Amino acid sequence: MKEKKPSKLSVLLGYAGSYKKLTFLGLALSAVAMILGMVPYICIWLAARDLIAVAPDWTQAVGVGRYGWLAFAFAVAGIAVYFAALMCTHLAAFRTASNIRKQGVAHLMKTPLGFFDANASGLLRNRLDGAASETETLLAHNLADIVGSAAMVLAMLALMFVFDWRMGAACLIAAVVSVTAMFSMMGGKNAGLMAEYQAAQDLMSKAGTEYVRGIPVVKVFQQTVYSFKAFRQAIEDYSAKAEHYQGDVCRVPQAINLTATEGAFVFLVPVALLLAPGELRNGNFATFLTDFVFYAVFSAIVSTALARILFAASGMMLASTALNRIAQVMNAPTLTVPDDPQTPKDNSVAFKDVHFTYDGAQLPALDGVSFRVEPSQTVALVGPSGGGKTTAASLIPRFWDVSSGTVEVGGVDVRQTDPHVLMDQVAFVFQNTRLFKASILENVRASRPDASREDVQAALSAAQCDDILEKLPDGMDTVIGAEGTHLSGGEQQRVALARAILKDAPIVVLDEATAFADPENEALIQKAFARLTEGRTVIMIAHRLSTVVGADRIVVLDAGRVVEQGAHEELLKADGLYARMWADYQQAVQWKIHQGAPRSELCGERASSGMNELLSRRESERYEACEKDTEVN
Repeated sequence: MKEKKPSKLSVLLGYAGSYKKLTFLGLALSAVAMILGMVPYICIWLAARDLIAVAPDWTQAVGVGRYGWLAFAFAVAGIAVYFAALMCTHLAAFRTASNIRKQGVAHLMKTPLGFFDANASGLLRNRLDGAASETETLLAHNLADIVGSAAMVLAMLALMFVFDWRMGAACLIAAVVSVTAMFSMMGGKNAGLMAEYQAAQDLMSKAGTEYVRGIPVVKVFQQTVYSFKAFRQAIEDYSAKAEHYQGDVCRVPQAINLTATEGAFVFLVPVALLLAPGELRNGNFATFLTDFVFYAVFSAIVSTALARILFAASGMMLASTALNRIAQVMNAPTLTVPDDPQTPKDNSVAFKDVHFTYDGAQLPALDGVSFRVEPSQTVALVGPSGGGKTTAASLIPRFWDVSSGTVEVGGVDVRQTDPHVLMDQVAFVFQNTRLFKASILENVRASRPDASREDVQAALSAAQCDDILEKLPDGMDTVIGAEGTHLSGGEQQRVALARAILKDAPIVVLDEATAFADPENEALIQKAFARLTEGRTVIMIAHRLSTVVGADRIVVLDAGRVVEQGAHEELLKADGLYARMWADYQQAVQWKIHQGAPRSELCGERASSGMNELLSRRESERYEACEKDTEVN
């Protein structure tokens, strides 16, 4: 038997925890408030009845004043009870949104770090924080309005048939027409349009953020028209969906809905005109006229109740799409934690026939990769871009889990190690350094929160950061990114190295850590590397081959496979891919321009046909472009 899927509302209330009781209390109070709010209309009918009964001697209607005070008292009571209802629902709504954020963050803490590469921080924030905010409106207002309006409708149905069922039925026609129009807008085949509209809005927001962030690059390369194309397309898609929903879907039904609700009195007048002659003949005209006054006044409630239902229904749709976005975060895969975790025996790292394919990719990123890094050994991963170097390094701390094969740390499969123990074993330095908007002290201490100021100072000194601290107004207490305090790419890299040094992990992963450093910063970073890697197991990824010459072993990856491995000299003698890459690198670093030199000297030799195909094509393009420039000059 198929398990029944819980409703969106029950899922949302599940986040409320103990505050769910406040939600139900608030809904009950809202229903009471709506019923209290209808009593003044009955008082108006009673006052009208007494006035008509004694007309034209109005002085005999002694109960009119009492009815007036009763109407005032019930109106005030209704407002007070409704205020109490909203207090309850708001408290529950705020706690629910807070719980969603807390549970979402707690769940994200259990996901593999690779999840954040595939899901940008802005997208996650919109899914979690933005969607949580959207649920507040539903719980704080919409549910209370739905329950209150439902109570009002039930009371209306009773009152409509108490005095004169014929005029009551006439007033009910407006409600039937309104509900039918609202269902045509939000139900049936149009039920999924709000989700499509929200998805288009998310895409437009994402495209807009990417466009704004990329403006400096766009201006440099004069690609404004082309870069704007994606943003414009997202805007047009959003606009098309909004126009379709508001124009094609909602225009006619909404016009009918507003006409019926705001003009409910129109349905009452023809019925009253048809009934009036008979009531006059029967001598019941005074009672009939009193009932007509009641229904004429009461018909105004119809528009109020149906407007509340319409507003609440739209809130339900928004909350439903918000819950779908929240579910994308809550359903993110988490790292499996072994029941009986094993502890690594040493600091070795081993890849054994590792296969890995990214979600949605057609080709594997790693295809049968095997190599071993002994304790305190330095191994470099090199190869063409897209060869699988970064992917291999990211599998060591379980940014992702392998599709097949094993990655071992200290002779233990990383999947059988407690994630906290594994993370304590590994320190990372990436090419894209990320620092928090906090002091340098707190940025470095992030790797070891219990570290003292002296420990942080020692780590900063070891990372060659003394010159950075000297020029900052508050030293290592200076907040980065605040009041114009910013660091260059190379300086940020050195702070990140200090963070890794402070962690003091036995295994270090360096992913092209000098990619964005200028020569001066690179020299300082290399000194910091020497301090960081001393006595540790090091896996380094590098495109600048001069940085890997001294590695104990070099593993060459191409198209997700290990094509060569060995020491620098061994690989040069093998005359394989590494030897060709080394020759290209040497040619690139020696290339320079001499005034008046022939084009062969200016541009270097054309790439040989025996080189790697991709490198050969790039070198040939560079050579031809250089020849063209020298001809012009």
